[in-house]
Formats: sequence, structure tokens, C-alpha cells
Amino acid sequence: MELKDRVVIVTGGGSGIGEAIAHAAHAEGASHVVVVDLDGGEAERVAAAIGETATAAAVDVSDEAAIVALVEATEAAHGPIGAFVSNAGFVTVAGLEDSNDAIQKMWDVHCMSHIYAARAVVPSMIANGGGYLLNTASAAGLLTQIGSLAYSVTKAAAVSIGEWLSITHHHQGIRVSVLCPQAVRTNIVKNSPDNVDGDAGDFEGGVASGDGVVEPDEVAQLCIDAMRDERFLVLPHPDVATYAERKGTDRDRWLAGMRRFQSALHADGPLPGDAMAPKL
Repeated sequence: MELKDRVVIVTGGGSGIGEAIAHAAHAEGASHVVVVDLDGGEAERVAAAIGETATAAAVDVSDEAAIVALVEATEAAHGPIGAFVSNAGFVTVAGLEDSNDAIQKMWDVHCMSHIYAARAVVPSMIANGGGYLLNTASAAGLLTQIGSLAYSVTKAAAVSIGEWLSITHHHQGIRVSVLCPQAVRTNIVKNSPDNVDGDAGDFEGGVASGDGVVEPDEVAQLCIDAMRDERFLVLPHPDVATYAERKGTDRDRWLAGMRRFQSALHADGPLPGDAMAPKL
């Protein structure tokens, strides 16, 4: 699908990958780009940089009523929505000790937001002959994320949601892609609830950066290319496809390899889960 002359909504559009996709959609000739972010000021900044064919909205993607209102307002003001980019997300570091509330919040942002978006926009897309859903997950959704239980679980569910949507609504003109990057140079670490000091942190030394750190503009172009080709997976780090194939072929061998990787990462410190051990 081409984005030329189409209305595009991008959540998490106030920075990073979402900001880059908003600009890329404009460059592709989108008739209007709605930049959505929890931080309305950042959404306004991105929309202003794009120009008169963009507007901004401050929306919490875990609020279904807010997503419905966003879709309805966009259709009323700009016409049928051609593509909905459900990109908002965040990262935390925690295991079994994580609180139920924290896990639920990540579930709402990483999973329910995709469902809310599809529920709100798919019926009108079908009525208008089709449309595109581009959902951001993570390489963690195909593999796992060492040190983060909730991130691993919710990103895996995000991939599954995309698969279900693609299977169920393809015959009605709905196309779906799921973005599964490893490390991208964004402020996701800075924006993490774990980051109480507000610093960017040692991003390039993170678990996901072993295969390099990709720039947001590169990721955005890969997303545009995938939508044009109507490919399901968008993999900015090609090695992820190999890792996923190995995982599917021999799960036990893959798990053993991941355990070795985890041990190497924590050679000078505690392993995840050590805090759960009884103090004898």
C-alpha cells in the first residue's frame, strides 16, 4: 500500500520511531498526518515541523474511549483513515517481583492499545475498501528480553495480535505489519518509569544492542518499504530472523544459548531472579 493521499495516524509520534514515521508518511505524500503522543507538547512540536498537513493530539493509548474519539475526530476532519500506526510503548526492568499494576499498565500500552486501535478503525477501513495497521512490537516479541518479564510477555502478545488481525481481516482489505526492532536510538530508556533520575542511561550498552543501534529514520523507511510490499514483519536487525528460526527449530538449544548470554551479561553482578532467593 502507498501512503500518498492517505490519512495517517501515528501514536507515540512525539519522539523516536513514531516521530520518524510521521515525517516519512508526510514525505510519501500522505494527505494528513495526525501525530499522537501522551506528551501533547512533543506531538505539537512534530506536527509543527511537518507543516500544515499535520495536526497533533494528546492521547493515552491505554484509554479506549480516547482512541475511539481520536479516530472519529480524524475521520470527521480529514476523511477516511488509510493507515493507523500503533507505536506507543515503554520499557522497564523487572521480573517476578514486578507489581501487578506495573505489569497491567504495560499490557494496556503494548497490547490493548493495538486492540483498541483496530477495534476503532477497522470497520471504517473495511467500509472504505481497506487500510493498513502498522503495530510496533519488538525483537523481544519474537525472542525474549533478558531482565524484563512484562516487556517480553507483552511484546510477544503484540506480535500475536498482529498475526490474528492479518489472518482474520486480510480478505476485507486490511493489511498488517509488525515492527520488531532490537536497539534503536530513541529516548525509550529516558522515558522509562524506572529512570527516576531522568538520564538517558547506558543505552548503547543495553541487552538489545549487541547487533548494533539503528537510527529512527532508517527504521521509518523500512516500515514504509514493508507497507508498500505488504510484508508482515519489519526487521531493522536482520539477524533477528535467524535467531527466531533457530528458536523455532530447536527450542532447548536456543534456551541454553540465552542462558549463556544472560550469564555473560551478568558476569560481574547478580543474575535476574537472584533477589527472589531466600536469604540463608
